[in-house]
Amino acid sequence: MAAPVSRRTVLRSAGALGGGALAAGTVVGAATGADPAAASEASTPRPVTSEPDGLVVGSDPFGTMPDGTPVTRYTLGGGRGLQVQLLDYGATVHRVLTPDRHRRRANVALGLSTLDEYRTRSPYFGAIVGRYANRIAKGRFTLDGHTYQIPVNDGENALHGGTVGFDKHVWDAEIERGHGSVGVRFRLVSPEGDMGFPGTLTTTVTYTLTARGELTIGYHATTDQATVINLSNHTYWNLGGEGSGSVYDHLLWIDADRYTAVDGEAIPLGTLPEVAGTPFDFRRPTAIGARIRAGEQQLINVKGYDHNWVLNGSGQRRVATVFDPASGRHLTFATDQPGLQFYAGNQLDGTLVGIGGRTYRQSDTLVLETQHFPDSPNQPDFPSTTLRPGEVFRTATTIAFGVA
Repeated sequence: MAAPVSRRTVLRSAGALGGGALAAGTVVGAATGADPAAASEASTPRPVTSEPDGLVVGSDPFGTMPDGTPVTRYTLGGGRGLQVQLLDYGATVHRVLTPDRHRRRANVALGLSTLDEYRTRSPYFGAIVGRYANRIAKGRFTLDGHTYQIPVNDGENALHGGTVGFDKHVWDAEIERGHGSVGVRFRLVSPEGDMGFPGTLTTTVTYTLTARGELTIGYHATTDQATVINLSNHTYWNLGGEGSGSVYDHLLWIDADRYTAVDGEAIPLGTLPEVAGTPFDFRRPTAIGARIRAGEQQLINVKGYDHNWVLNGSGQRRVATVFDPASGRHLTFATDQPGLQFYAGNQLDGTLVGIGGRTYRQSDTLVLETQHFPDSPNQPDFPSTTLRPGEVFRTATTIAFGVA
């Protein structure tokens, strides 16, 4: 393990898989094909460690917060030409470079070029969202007889932890090295009363990249008082390359027989309809755009797909795949979580310019958030999201990158 990079851990105010392995000792290779900005934007992070297996890790500055706190970008490289860049701001996935069937690398994760844009305009691009990912109705819930109010930031509801969620803070960061893997462990302490939540919550999120071309996101949290927790990663994917156009031809498979129906504000109705015979049936690989314009009230409610699927099975298992026929790139998601939020970028309107210098529009992305169900603190029939002192919140999601 390399020497840690550490910062203050207590939250402050809002202001304050394919071919071609990377050469050992290098972090950023020359970009070709679908990612014209890769060579210039990626810069040249400083190598921290490199090993005979070709896995490397480096870091470089990414800006400074208004209170003077520096923000760092970490680059993990290796794993069949896969490269992942992370920011300690929001423990964010900034860029993911991976080759297509012709070994041309492209960045397949939507993102922004500057820290200021992430601070002021990002719709959670690549971030860890919490303390409660997804929505809490009216921003209010009752736990052990006490009612708590979270600042609302999505109409009348709280989304992804309220107005200043985990995505808007600089996390402590420490580089990790394992057998056949490299990673970065991020740590954040959310104090009692942060965004109205009870208890001091200590959270670590570890991103680990393997030589097999897999990225694992491991979550760990403890509390000193009963609270609620739901953590997820909010990476926006386009396997043709960010800014390259629509993902409606991407084929999506989700291992789920039911989903959570929602009202016009994306709050669960408490019912779990079957997907059979509806636009929500992805039990066979189906083009994302095949039924997204169907006159189904659930699609009308949220302008497309923005729903939680009730995943089949339990324990760590394969739950979803995405395949882009044009590039040959595919992703496979495995998790131990009960739900998967599929969001089709319905709110993107062309006003954001991405890393590659192109605007992002409504059909340009998909987000797959492994999670517990939305509004679970107010839905007693949903899996519990309560965490108590002495308990450990622990979960992991693995994303395998491949090409066909």
